[in-house]
Formats: sequence, structure tokens, C-alpha cells
Amino acid sequence: MTGRLSSRRPAVAGFAIFTLMMVMGFVGLGIWQLQRRVEKHALIAMLNERLAAAPVALPAPSQWSSLTPAKDEFRRVSFSGTYAPLPDAMVYSAGSAVRHDVSGTGTWAFLPVQLADGNTIAVNAGFVQNTMQDRAQQDRAVRGLITGDPVQLSGYIRFPESAGTLTPPESVAKRLWFTRDHLAMARALGWGEAGKAVAPFYLDLETPVPENGIPKPGPLSVHLKDDHLQYAITWFTLAFAVLVAFGVWWRGRRHA
Repeated sequence: MTGRLSSRRPAVAGFAIFTLMMVMGFVGLGIWQLQRRVEKHALIAMLNERLAAAPVALPAPSQWSSLTPAKDEFRRVSFSGTYAPLPDAMVYSAGSAVRHDVSGTGTWAFLPVQLADGNTIAVNAGFVQNTMQDRAQQDRAVRGLITGDPVQLSGYIRFPESAGTLTPPESVAKRLWFTRDHLAMARALGWGEAGKAVAPFYLDLETPVPENGIPKPGPLSVHLKDDHLQYAITWFTLAFAVLVAFGVWWRGRRHA
């Protein structure tokens, strides 16, 4: 009998240690999700504050290098510029996380806008429905914007994206991109004048809206997923379930 009891102890101790590690891991994941929830709420509040603020003047070129996504993404700005008579670029889209009025496939129309000092701002002039493979339709969509006259533009500062491992390569011949990398567009399409700069950010246009609504600019709004509490409850529930399972197992061993 004594030998039987002594042989059970290592098994119980080993399973207890394994259970404790599992519980600690699940509880740690639950706490991490609660921390993520606090951070997500702070991010949403910050973005809502920036999106609701009145537009300010476009930062001067001397300040461009100090702008960062953390402190400047979605800042509303207003400035005057002229759409340059240069090739536009289209960026494939299957919808938008920050535009409630955009759905379905289409493209975002990116055009270079020249400032009075000769520097260039890339502007996402808005959404064009179902034009990914139709360059003629894309050209018609943006032709009315290039008038040669200065235009007062308002919108949101955004920063370029990086292509993922599964992102299709751009087609320079069709001027079609799959990431919002306006700097790559500028290099490929010759935006900007010699000795002048293309801003390291681009503008998501809010106004003005073309008379025909194409491209379709518009206000941005925050639609970030906030499932962290649900995930935290799931992890805590798993921790409790592991404890219950260990208790049932241990009780069965005692009565065996």
C-alpha cells in the first residue's frame, strides 16, 4: 500500500505543476487582453479627438521630417495647392476601416498636388468604384480634377503602408498599386520637381467633393474592433476549467 501511495505522488506533483503552468499562462493572457483593452480605448479616444478637431495649417516642409504616425496620423489639415498634370496612381481597395460610406471593390485615386513653394503632397482624392483593371475609366475619373487652378484642400495626414509578404506587386504600366505607398508611386511616376520634396505623408481628402462625386472623398471615422474583453473572459474561463479538471482528476485519484 505504501509503495502504491509513493508511486502516485510524482504523478500528482507533475500534473499539479503542469496545471499551475497552464493556469498561469491563461491568466496571463487574460490580463494581457485587459491591458490591450485599456490601450485600445485610449487609442480610440485619441483618434476621435484628432478626427473631430478643426483643420489646422499644413506643417511647413521644415517640419515634415519630425512628423510621426504616433503623434500626427489623422491630424486634420487644410492648404491650397494645384493638381499637377502628371500620371495618377490607383490603389486597390476592398472596403475601408475608416470610411463608413465606402464598400465593395474599387480603387483609391492618388494624385500629386503641387504647393506654391514647388513641393509636392500626394493626395488620396477618394474612392472610385470598380476600376482595378480599367485604366481608361480611372483616367476619366480623375481628369476633371486637373484644371491648373489652385484648390483649397482639407483632409487628414496619413503615412505610407508597407507591403506584406502576400501583397501582389504593383503594375506600373497600369499605375495600379496594392498598398498605399505614395513614395513608391512618386518614384515610379515622376511626381515632384528636381530639388523639391515629396512629403513623407499623404493626405486623405475630405473636401472639396467633385460635382459628380468621383472620386469620392469624405470624412473619416474610427471603426476599430474592440473584442479584448471577450478574449479576456475566454482566457480566464479556460484557466478556471483547467483548475476544475485538475480537481476532478485529483479527487478520482484519491478514491481510486
